[in-house]
Amino acid sequence: MTPVILLTGFLGSGKTTLLQRLLTDPSMQGAAVLINEFGEVGLDHHLLDRIDDNVVLLKSGCICCTVRGEVADALSNLDSMRTRGEIDFDRVVIETTGLADPYPVLQTLTAHPVLRSHFVNGGVLTTVDAVNAGFQVEHRAEAARQIAAADRIVLTKTDLADQADVAQLKRRLSKINPGAKIFTTHDPVGSLVAGFGAGDHVVPPAAAPQQHDHVCDAHCEHDHHHVHHHHDDQLGVISFSLIIDTEIDWTMFGTWLTLLLNRYGDRIFRVKGILALKGEDRPIAIHGVQHLVHAPTHMENWPEGPRQSRLVFILEGLSPDLIKRSFAAFTGLEKVRTAA
Repeated sequence: MTPVILLTGFLGSGKTTLLQRLLTDPSMQGAAVLINEFGEVGLDHHLLDRIDDNVVLLKSGCICCTVRGEVADALSNLDSMRTRGEIDFDRVVIETTGLADPYPVLQTLTAHPVLRSHFVNGGVLTTVDAVNAGFQVEHRAEAARQIAAADRIVLTKTDLADQADVAQLKRRLSKINPGAKIFTTHDPVGSLVAGFGAGDHVVPPAAAPQQHDHVCDAHCEHDHHHVHHHHDDQLGVISFSLIIDTEIDWTMFGTWLTLLLNRYGDRIFRVKGILALKGEDRPIAIHGVQHLVHAPTHMENWPEGPRQSRLVFILEGLSPDLIKRSFAAFTGLEKVRTAA
């Protein structure tokens, strides 16, 4: 299975500049790259040989292709050329347009009858403009979705922004997507893509519930803990953790999650976490984006802390209490709580 890394980010956030670094870095030798047009990336001085109208071989060893039409067609063409021995590659990087929702590309990898036998989601890398991100995430839904879908976020233009503003932006990005690792363009390319894969889909331990004195609104959790959830009234995107202290039946959980995403997938940007399942000694990692759920992964060891199921949801326009009550009602489990 060849991993596919999705490079996304809003207009002007620096995807092209980062892609140029990816293509010329030794750690990316053996990669195939799908871009919109060669001219947009400015690769002419790197070109070594033109294989056909859509495919060129770079001095770095990367194969670079233009996407004309569907991503599925481009990936199928790459796979066919590799089968015939015309090219070789060990992973693929797809650069999306600045206004693209990452979900359709991820869905293609899972739903396409041929591609799903040869390619697998290798992670989402999202560039975020440190100067303009505040305005973009408040006013453009695409920017918020790209951040929510990210496994790793790369802050660009940090040298043009005040460092206090950069620190505040990092906190805000962590609030939108608490599971994403945040880098800057000053970090080595190798560190941005090294080990990219299932490990990034595992959420860190949930924060302990906190006591607050303010009056709750409709999004707050009412339990024996009074939990404050992340809110951003302008953005409308919140994140929270669902914690289950008892072991879960896999069939029951899978049915619930499938029904939940079928009904609310457009508003659930992401769900990922670890499960403590009945009859399983090791934890199971799960990862979903909107209506799509990737194959579960067996983890080798439990993270530090109690053996419990923890799921992080990133959603818009849905109450965390709705998710909790839905899960409890469907599974009959009572030891379910939420945390920021």
